[in-house]
Amino acid sequence: MKSTYQFNIVETEKELQDAMNVRRIVFVHEQQVPEELEIDEHDTLSCPTIHFVAYQGEHPVAASRLRPYEADIAKVERVAVLKETRGTGLGRELMLVMEEVAKKNSFHTLKLSAQLHAQAFYEKLGYVAYGEVFEDAGIDHVMMEKSL
Repeated sequence: MKSTYQFNIVETEKELQDAMNVRRIVFVHEQQVPEELEIDEHDTLSCPTIHFVAYQGEHPVAASRLRPYEADIAKVERVAVLKETRGTGLGRELMLVMEEVAKKNSFHTLKLSAQLHAQAFYEKLGYVAYGEVFEDAGIDHVMMEKSL
């Protein structure tokens, strides 16, 4: 089955701004995360972080980033899907695209800090929770990881 979404590794300032706009809508506006916590030093084209943006037609509808963490470990961060496209499989497709890119970049393990309400979503993708629940930006999270 062909996806109705187009997944891009961010290469241009426009794509980066499209990704940031999705993140602002989901995290800053919906979840009330202060923008100064949401946007950080990893949100540029010049750093080794790999940014992703998904489009439905011309419209950006999801975004995420993959940040080198340790030698062969990357961290999945800022996974955001617009409300109107949640429940369509878009988040799952985005995660699978990120995993393929991680493998091509010789990462063997992915880590992420999942908001508790999203833990089951990541578990269905093979991620395993570890450690204690912790708060980040006023939202409960749990660390998770997956071997690729």
